[in-house]
Amino acid sequence: MQEYDIIVLGTGLKECVLSGLMLLKGKKVLHIDKNAYCGGESASISPLEQLYRRFKVSGPVTATGRGKEWNIDLIPKFFLANGQLVKMLVYTDVTRYLDFRVVEGNYAYKAGKLHKVPVTEDDVHSSDLMGMFDKRRFRKLLLFAQTFDVTKPHTHQDLDPQETTTRDLFSHFDLGLDVVEFIGHAVALHSSESYLDQPCVETIKRIRLYADSLARHNTSPYLYPVFGLAELPQGFARLNAEYGGTFLLNQTVDEIVMDDGKVTAVKSKGKLFRCKQLICGPSYVPNRVRKVGRVIRVICLLNHPVKNTQEAKSCQIIIPQTQLNRKSDIFISVVSYVHNVASDGFYIATVSTIVETKHPEKEVQPALELLEPIMQKFVSVKSLLVPNDDGKISQIFVSRSYDETNHFESECEDIEDLYLRITGTNFCFTSHRHQSRSSDED
Repeated sequence: MQEYDIIVLGTGLKECVLSGLMLLKGKKVLHIDKNAYCGGESASISPLEQLYRRFKVSGPVTATGRGKEWNIDLIPKFFLANGQLVKMLVYTDVTRYLDFRVVEGNYAYKAGKLHKVPVTEDDVHSSDLMGMFDKRRFRKLLLFAQTFDVTKPHTHQDLDPQETTTRDLFSHFDLGLDVVEFIGHAVALHSSESYLDQPCVETIKRIRLYADSLARHNTSPYLYPVFGLAELPQGFARLNAEYGGTFLLNQTVDEIVMDDGKVTAVKSKGKLFRCKQLICGPSYVPNRVRKVGRVIRVICLLNHPVKNTQEAKSCQIIIPQTQLNRKSDIFISVVSYVHNVASDGFYIATVSTIVETKHPEKEVQPALELLEPIMQKFVSVKSLLVPNDDGKISQIFVSRSYDETNHFESECEDIEDLYLRITGTNFCFTSHRHQSRSSDED
């Protein structure tokens, strides 16, 4: 009977990042995945014919190039260039297995049209989202956010960041409703209006993160891996091998063995693997999660760039909730052949949002109209699941389902929260890194 410090069920991105961080702490880690492929719910599908089979879409797969040239992410998400998740990938050194490309554009939907989200000085000057006076006020807010330091009161401009609401912050800079909308949703990346009545410190940090990410590449704050998100779990599989971890794919999980309310082992194909802690996605422990909503995703195959995006080969589009009288935003991610995820000349656009009615597809129709003509679409509606408890008693730590956003910021918050629950400490990039076996031998 083999013993491990931690067993990880599934090879989704969040589980892989956590296992990588645990390996660097010197933990002995075993991955068990019920699927024959890496990625779990966030897997990439290839060849293209497999996507048709998975969604039970009939009809010929024609005029789409070679099927094996496609790598379609089921849950595509972009990385903020200066975000925590990119820093984690650098920290674990998985980036040596990856190649990223900058996402070309970031757009917001207003009054039925797409508008480029302005952040640079030139963007602000030419933006049709704002009038002349609002442009000046927006620049002042940007300067304030970029110089803001929560530990230095002289940078607060007489505002208490813990007491002043975001609504009051915007009022302080005399920003109009249109400007507030795109700052809150397309820059600070809030997906509902509740942030307006929360302390402004979080929104200031988000604006700063966006600006810092943009400063790294000038054209866009977002990155996306060449060959798609499937490259990440594969990179972590290599990291596991280097640090003595083990990956077992296509393995059934017959039983999670408990003793006095605490996990002690996992039984798979008649073998017992002992562990002190267990990390897993919701699908492995349906009795330990609850449903808090549903997400609709529509994967669309296109043979053209999205209109009014300056022929962008990749972009993010956000439709703020107020534009369609909704409670939550609608997100569109667009990637293409330049990322080696589609045949030459083709694009993959994915629409996603929280389901609010009994007719999910009707809810995203305005987004789909922006993408027309669509060659083929693949629709899924999934439950949003969250753990029932923090796992500290059972030592079973369950991640949340992937949300509707098309960026990794909220998923990174989940990773950091799980890390805290698992280790009892906040993740720190300056902490000592455990050396790999190969490094020890060198």
